[in-house]
Amino acid sequence: MKQIFSISGMTCSACSSHVEKAAGAVPGVSSVQVNLLRNTLTTVYDENITDADAIIAAVQKAGYGASVGAETAAKAAPQQEEKTGRRLWLSFSFLIPMFYLSMGHMMGLPVPPIVDPGAHPALYALVQLLLTAPILVFNRRYFLGGFRALLHRSPNMDSLVALGSGAAAVYSLVKVLLAVYAVELGQIEAAHMHAMDLYFESAAMIVVLIGLGKALEEKSKRRTGDAIDKLTAMVPQRATVLREGKEVDIPLSEVRVGDHVVVRSGQSVPVDGVLLRGSGAVDQSALTGESMPVDVQKGDSVLAATVNTAGYFVLEATRVGAETAFSGVIRLVEEAGASKAPIARLADRISAVFVPVVMGIAILSGGIWMVAGKSFGFAIGIAISVLVISCPCALGLATPTAIMVGTGLGAEHGLLFRSAQAMEAGEGINAVVLDKTGTLTSGVMAVREVTAAPGVDKAAMLRRAASAESLSEHPLARAIVAYAGAHDAAQAYELLPGGGIRAEVDGHTMHVGNGRLAAQLGVDTRVLDQAAALAAERGETALFVICDHNVEGLITLADSVRPDAAAAVARLKAMGLDVILLTGDHPGPAQAVARAVGIDRVIAQVLPADKEREVARLQASGLKVAMVGDGINDAPALARADLGIALGAGTDVAMDSADVVLMKSEVSDVAGALELSHATLKNIKQNLFWAFFYNVIGIPVAAGVLVPTFGITLNPMIAAAAMSFSSLFVVTNALRLRRFVPFHAPEEQPAAVLTVEGMSCAHCEKAVRDALRRVPGVDRAMADAKTGKVRVWGSGFDDDAMKLAVEEEEYIVRAIRRQGQ
Repeated sequence: MKQIFSISGMTCSACSSHVEKAAGAVPGVSSVQVNLLRNTLTTVYDENITDADAIIAAVQKAGYGASVGAETAAKAAPQQEEKTGRRLWLSFSFLIPMFYLSMGHMMGLPVPPIVDPGAHPALYALVQLLLTAPILVFNRRYFLGGFRALLHRSPNMDSLVALGSGAAAVYSLVKVLLAVYAVELGQIEAAHMHAMDLYFESAAMIVVLIGLGKALEEKSKRRTGDAIDKLTAMVPQRATVLREGKEVDIPLSEVRVGDHVVVRSGQSVPVDGVLLRGSGAVDQSALTGESMPVDVQKGDSVLAATVNTAGYFVLEATRVGAETAFSGVIRLVEEAGASKAPIARLADRISAVFVPVVMGIAILSGGIWMVAGKSFGFAIGIAISVLVISCPCALGLATPTAIMVGTGLGAEHGLLFRSAQAMEAGEGINAVVLDKTGTLTSGVMAVREVTAAPGVDKAAMLRRAASAESLSEHPLARAIVAYAGAHDAAQAYELLPGGGIRAEVDGHTMHVGNGRLAAQLGVDTRVLDQAAALAAERGETALFVICDHNVEGLITLADSVRPDAAAAVARLKAMGLDVILLTGDHPGPAQAVARAVGIDRVIAQVLPADKEREVARLQASGLKVAMVGDGINDAPALARADLGIALGAGTDVAMDSADVVLMKSEVSDVAGALELSHATLKNIKQNLFWAFFYNVIGIPVAAGVLVPTFGITLNPMIAAAAMSFSSLFVVTNALRLRRFVPFHAPEEQPAAVLTVEGMSCAHCEKAVRDALRRVPGVDRAMADAKTGKVRVWGSGFDDDAMKLAVEEEEYIVRAIRRQGQ
């Protein structure tokens, strides 16, 4: 069973390591992952051996709070932020006068005579004590958490802060008592010496600066999850359902499978479902990135978080709440952000022993300086500086912050990384293997050319061919029927396996099929053989139209290359990657597609099982392979590849086998996903370098290595500020990723733009769009009522046919401008 827990009390990577260790030690727990950014623990355990209560008990025994569900941490965050703000304001209200009192006389600032350290050293020391005590009380969480962690033998960042600030406070308290005692004995000079050897400002400043740094860090860390928050906000929190024939507005959480949900124009779809009645134009950009609305009607499926831009419909809920497709996307992004990249393992191993090592260095440094003849006050200052400058947080945050931002940014651009491992795997890829059908091509056959035999009417021939194919469900048949438009129905129909079809149309015997069928029928096709040969060279499928055993024409069809395919391949090549086309299709069509998109290496006629072997062979040659596909037959190869990338419009099997899902189903996003992976790993390496560099330099300086040569020591206050800055730097650097824009091919230009008069609303746009889609050759259309412009994509369509189609809907076409005009 998989279960998420909310964890409280974690402050650094040492904490997350202790929580993982505690939860992982529970019998029956097979997987443990801690998300320090969101304060959650994700476990997988055997319900027959253990349960959630046992895991909670283990975490609590380690010194941390735990409860079932990630919502607890999310709800607690605003309250915690408010408490932190109030604590900081109160702390600063005491810190400022205390700092002025302790440091003002050194800066030449006026100090009230009553607390002058020369005249009244004991009072001067007591006032500092009184000002420091409330600050330490306000920030007691560091002491409670830090010493509790020490008692559990799992020291963390709080332990370092508590020891550093506590040591400074205790040392200063002793000095206050000595100053008071010296005054009682009349030894004013001795009292003055004790009063000037206080570390109250360090004790107070350490906890306040650490608190300020943590507050800024938390605010920055929350921004790393902005992408997930934006995704979550796309789902409406309420829904309109039908109860006993009446519309009732209810919270989304109360919608159940089988409920009838009403969706009006402009509203977001709250659940996944199937339309029962009505129609609409649904904007699916939240899931697919496709800006053009998709028309839906009775029987069509719609998904949560999509927007009904026009129309009204009632749907039956099929998946609600956490079971919707959109919730799955959010869950995928969250799990990817919570997972650990292999590059983080070194930081985890160091974090696990970091705090005890630092404590040892602090004790050793102080002891060495005392042996060297320095005062106890000097030695304690060195030890405090070592404790508070060391920063396990920077090490722990280096990887997860970048992964969280990277996966969130990817989700915003339709690039879903399933895990941090997938994000890291993308960086080392040096070869990209692309499937052909459905990946480089649209996967939809379309008529490319119609050629009539001498003396045959082309339109009549095409109509008879479409009539013959009208009863077939074959993709080639559907393409011919769609291209021809108007046609009659066949009176009889027979499928001829491996050859084509036979049908009776208006008293004529029609055959539509390949050259093999024509040869079997003994039909002379020489007048069209050259056209068929040229089509084969282009990788197109050629079908002969035969009427009463006489060849009438040739129809060539092909799967259209995706508009962004050539730009995608060019980008991958520019990145220095080998691009390979791997397909089960014949060499002719495969080579034609390869030429069209700019691929030099083609592996054709490969069976599904052999695709996996081809990927393995490439890997054996030393290549790190990314496999891109969309079908069931691609699943083994996707699983075998170093990085499997599936198109979102592909099969569920392909997507389940992939490491990355391209929700827009655009092949140009392959380059975008790899670029995002590179940028994220570069950011992680920068963070890790800073974290290691900071500690490697900072700890020795705090320990006093510069004292013999330069006489430089590090004040504990400066050490505390440096510690806070180091964590803030790592998080801020990760946030820079949000400015990164992954590659995406420029939008395909429309083949024609119509200026249409009379459109005034979304319903008008839909009417014009539907009318144009019925015109042969038009692939898609997008209408804008505000500008009166209608963009049309496709090829081979007739301007007069478009004009007639629009005007039949009672709109006026003022102009038609073709691309390039």
